[in-house]
This record gives sequence, structure tokens and C-alpha cells, in this order.
Amino acid sequence: MSSIQVRPATLRDAKAIAEIHVAAWQDAYRGLLPDTTLDSLSVQKRQAFWREAIDLCEPQVMVAHLDNEIMGFVGFDRSRDKGTPSTTGEIWAMYANPVHWDKGVGLALWDAARDGLQEEGCTKVTLWTYLRNERALRFFELAGFKRELGSAKTTEVSGTRIEELRLQRSLV
Repeated sequence: MSSIQVRPATLRDAKAIAEIHVAAWQDAYRGLLPDTTLDSLSVQKRQAFWREAIDLCEPQVMVAHLDNEIMGFVGFDRSRDKGTPSTTGEIWAMYANPVHWDKGVGLALWDAARDGLQEEGCTKVTLWTYLRNERALRFFELAGFKRELGSAKTTEVSGTRIEELRLQRSLV
């Protein structure tokens, strides 16, 4: 049996990344965000976003694949949070196709992002996630991330207020 491989994303991957992004949002955030919001997500808009991100390398995007089937993706770069040192990296997005959840895709993506951030000289990494996203919280806490006290904030997504919090961990 072959194992999950991770490689830098190419422009050809943008559609598969967009399809995974939409499917993962629709599955993971059902009950957190309104159904109308989730049902109206556009693969075409996400594809345009990810094509530009891949083209500009902002963030760096990598895909996990098995037998040439893209199973998930991660976007990472320097932290976007104001006031953070240049040695702080951030996971901007990390999603696996729901049909591949619990199969090691997230771990493969996290390992690749960690290595990429370390190569960039980052000594710490952060990410933002929804407070009620228990699957993501469980995954990242098992990967060594800790909740940052006092980081919780309320954001609005399509008219719905939702709590986010920042997680962080050392890379050294």
C-alpha cells in the first residue's frame, strides 16, 4: 500500500483544493454556520482565490495526495497577526476532504507545514480556529498546540457571530 505524499501545490491543483475547501467547510461547520451560507459556497470563487495564492506563493500551499488523488491541503506563511515577530509562522488554512478524515492526511500536512516554517526560520507557529470546531481543536492539541489565553475574539461570518481562538506551539 502506498503512503500519503505531500508536495507543493501547482496551478493545476487549484480546482481540487477549492473543491476540498468547500466540502470541508460544509461538513465541518454544519451547525456552526447557517446552512444557507454553507450551501452557497462557490468552488469557482475558492478556485480563483487558491490560483492566486499558489501563483504568488502567499501563503505557501502544499497538497497531500495518494495515487495522484489530492486528499487535502495546507496554506502557511508568516503570521498575519499585528505585532508578531517575523519568526512567528501561521497555518492560514488546513483542510482534508471529509471522505479522507481520520486517515493521516492532517498529520502529513502538519508535518510538511512545520518543516516549511522551520526552513523559513520560524520558531513558533499559530493558527486561528472556531471555538466550537471540536475536531480541529482535538487534532491541533494532539499536535502540541496550546490555546492562547485571552486570544478569543468574536467574528462575523455571513451575519452569524462566532467565537475564534488562537492556538500556538513552539517549533524548536
